[in-house]
Amino acid sequence: MSDGELYTSHRFVAPLGKEEVVIETGKLAMQAGGAVTVRLGDTVILATATMSKNVREGVDFFPLTVEYEERLYAAGRIPGSFFRREGRPADQAILTSRLTDRPLRPLFPKDLRNEVQIIITALSHDQEHPTDVLCIIGASAALMISNIPWDGPVGAVRIGLINGELVVNPSFSQMANSDLDLRVAGTKDAIIMVECGANEVEEAVIVRALALAHQAMQPVIAIQEEMRAKVGKPKSEYVPAKPNTELIERVRARAASQIASIIAQCTDRDARNAELNDLRDELVAEYSASLEAAAEAAAYSPQAIVASYENVVAEEVRRRILEEGIRPDGRTATELRPLHAEVGLLPRVHGSGLFQRGLTQVLSVVTLGTPSDVQQLDGLDPENEKRYMHHYNMPPFASGETSALRGPKRREIGHGALAETALRYVIPSEDVFPYTIRVVSEVLSSNGSTSMASVCASTLALMDAGVPIRTPVAGVAMGLIKEGERYVILTDIQGLEDHIGDMDFKVAGTAKGITALQMDLKIKGISEAVMGEALEQARVARLRILEVMKAAISEPRKQLSPYAPRMLVTKIDVDKIGTLIGPGGKNVRSLQEKYGVKIDIQEDGTVYIASEVGANAEKALEAVHAITEEAVLGSIYTGRVTRVEPYGAFVEFLPNKEGLVHISQLSDRRIENIEDEVSVGDELMVMVTAIDPTGRVRLSRQAVLEGWTLEEARERDRGLRLSSSGSHLSSSGSSGRLSSSGSGRPSSSGGSGGSSGRLSSGGSSGRPSSSGSSGRLSSSGSGRPSSSGRGSGKR
Repeated sequence: MSDGELYTSHRFVAPLGKEEVVIETGKLAMQAGGAVTVRLGDTVILATATMSKNVREGVDFFPLTVEYEERLYAAGRIPGSFFRREGRPADQAILTSRLTDRPLRPLFPKDLRNEVQIIITALSHDQEHPTDVLCIIGASAALMISNIPWDGPVGAVRIGLINGELVVNPSFSQMANSDLDLRVAGTKDAIIMVECGANEVEEAVIVRALALAHQAMQPVIAIQEEMRAKVGKPKSEYVPAKPNTELIERVRARAASQIASIIAQCTDRDARNAELNDLRDELVAEYSASLEAAAEAAAYSPQAIVASYENVVAEEVRRRILEEGIRPDGRTATELRPLHAEVGLLPRVHGSGLFQRGLTQVLSVVTLGTPSDVQQLDGLDPENEKRYMHHYNMPPFASGETSALRGPKRREIGHGALAETALRYVIPSEDVFPYTIRVVSEVLSSNGSTSMASVCASTLALMDAGVPIRTPVAGVAMGLIKEGERYVILTDIQGLEDHIGDMDFKVAGTAKGITALQMDLKIKGISEAVMGEALEQARVARLRILEVMKAAISEPRKQLSPYAPRMLVTKIDVDKIGTLIGPGGKNVRSLQEKYGVKIDIQEDGTVYIASEVGANAEKALEAVHAITEEAVLGSIYTGRVTRVEPYGAFVEFLPNKEGLVHISQLSDRRIENIEDEVSVGDELMVMVTAIDPTGRVRLSRQAVLEGWTLEEARERDRGLRLSSSGSHLSSSGSSGRLSSSGSGRPSSSGGSGGSSGRLSSGGSSGRPSSSGSSGRLSSSGSGRPSSSGRGSGKR
C-alpha cells in the first residue's frame, strides 16, 4: 500500500460463548508484520506481530518477546503516578504477557533465530470483558496474517463454574460468583496451555471444563484460518539454525555408552553432573586438538561440541525413562523426592514455614498488617486493591550461580502469582480476619518445582502465623516424556526433567480439590486423556505431601505472634466519620499518638484499630466510641463541669458534647447558691432527660442521686414539664442498655445494665455501662477477632 492509498478494513466475526468476538484488520498499524483489533463487548485490544529481517547473531534460542501494554485511557482513567503516565507494567500486565507468550512459543519453527516481537495494546475496556483471552486470540490472528513463519492458529477461552454450571466466556461480574477461573488455549487438535484458579474443584470437573474449553474455541480458530486465506501475507524465508547432525552423530558414537553408564550409576545430581561435565570437557579438548587446523573448525567449535553433547545426554535420559521407567535420580515415574516440613523458624516474624522436596527448598514468611496496608492497584481491571499478596524471590545462589540483582523478573512475578492463586481460595474473609496479609517465599535452593514448594511453605507459614485458613494447600509439578504414541507422566519433576521434558504441569490444591493449575508444553499439544491422567497422578502425590505438612502443623495456631498487631473492629455511623477524623485529621492523629495505635477508617463506617499492645487498642476503642457516641435518653454518664451560671451548670458528658444541669436538678436538696454546690472541673454523674430538636441536652444529677428511672426523672423535673422542649424528645426510648446491633450505642429496650441504668464500675470513662454487646470484634486474648463479628460485652 502506498502513502496515498486509504486503508481497506476487513472484518471477521466468531462466536465465543453467548457473545461474538470481532476481529478487524487493515485499518490500524499498517507497517507491522501483522496487525488486528479484537473486540468483545466494548473491550478492544490492538495486537501486532513483527519479525526482524535478519538473524539475531550470537543466540542459540528463539528470540521472541511478547508485551502487553495497558493504557488507562481505555477505562477513562488518568494514571495515579506522580508523572501521570503509564510507567513500569503492573504485575497483571506482566502476567498477561506471559499468558499470551506460552501458547504461541511452541508453534514457532525450532530453528528460527530472527527476532519476533508481539505488542498488544489495550485501547478500550468496558470493565466487564477481560483482555487476557483476547490478547491470545489477537496475537494468534496477527501472526496468522503476517509474514512470520508460525504453525497456528491458536484459540483461547475462559471457563467459569457458577452455581454448579460451567459457563463459557463469563464476564467480570459473573466471575465474582464463580468457583473456577480457567483459561485454556489450544490448536484445532489439542490443548496447549492451561492457567487456572479454583475453589477446591474436583479433578473430574476440571477435565469436563477442559473439554468444553477446547470445543468452545474452535470457531475462533476457524475464523483465523479464513483470515489467513483472505488477507494473509506470504510467509518470509529465513535462515534456519540447523543442528550439526554430523557432530551429534560423532559425539553419540564416541560417548553414548559412557553417558549411559554415568546416568545409570549416579543418582546423586552433583556427582552425576561432575562426571558428565568431566566427560564433556574431555570431548571438547579432544575435538579442539584434532580440528585446530581444519577448515571445518568453526562448525566444530567448543560451543557446538557442548550443544551436541547435551543433545546426546537428553536423548539418554528420555530413553531410560520411556524404556526402563527409571528417572535420573533413580525414582519411578510416580515417586516423590524426600519431603521435609517445618514451622516457627524465625523468632520475630509473624509466621514462618520451611518446605523442602529433594534439593528444592523454600522458606516462606508471613506479615500481618492493617487495612491501610492493602496494595493499591492502578490497572485496567475492576479490582483496585489487594488484601492478600504473595511474593516470590529466587536469588542466584539458589541454583549455585552468580548474577546481578535487578528486582523481580517476569518469572518471579509469575511464580508468585501462581502461589497466590493457589492459596487465595482458603484465605479467610476480612469479616473473620481483618488483617492485610503478605507472604514472601524465598527460594533458598532450586532443583525444580519451586513455585509448588512455595505453595507448601506458605501454607505452613500462614498456619504458623495463626491465619485461620480454611484448609491446607499443597502443590506438585508434573512432567511428560513423549515419543510418538509412547509417553510417561512424571510426578514431582526436578530441574533436568523439566529441561529435557515436554510438559511442565503444576497442580495445587487441598485434600478436597484443585485450587490452581498451570500447564506449559514444548510440543504441539496433548490430549484431554493425558491431562486427566496427569491430574489424577498429581492428586495422589498432593495427598501424600499434605500428610507431611500436617505432621509439622496440623491446624492454624490459636494465638497470633506477640509481634503481630492486635486488631479491634467497630462500626460507627457514616455521618460520624468526620467527627472521628476531626479537622485536618486532628482527632484521629491524637488518638494514634496517645495510645500508640494505628486507626483505619473505611467509607462504610468500619473502624480498625491495630496495636502491638492489646490494652492500648482497647483504650483507643473506648475513645473512638466516646467521640462518636450520641446522647441517649435515660443513659447515665460521668462528666466534667465546664461552666457555671446562676441557673445551672454545663457538663461535658461526652467528648465535645455538653448538657445543662438546671440548678433544680443539681442535688437531692434545695440549693440557694449554685457555686456552693459545684465548681468548674468537678466530675458529676448525670442522666440525660431531654434532647430538643436542635440537639440541646438537658441533664439531671438529682435523678442519679435518687435512683430514679427516666420516667420518674422527667415527672419530677418541673422545668422540663413546663419547657416546650419537652415535646421534642428523642425516640430512642428510655433505655440506657447497649444494643447488640454492632453500633455500640444504647438501645431502646430496657435499663442500662439493670433497671436503674447506672454506670458500671468502669463509669469513669464518661460512657454508659456496657453490659450489652459491644458491636465490635473481640480480641479474645489471641489477637484474632471472633468469627461472630460481635464482642463479649466487655470494655
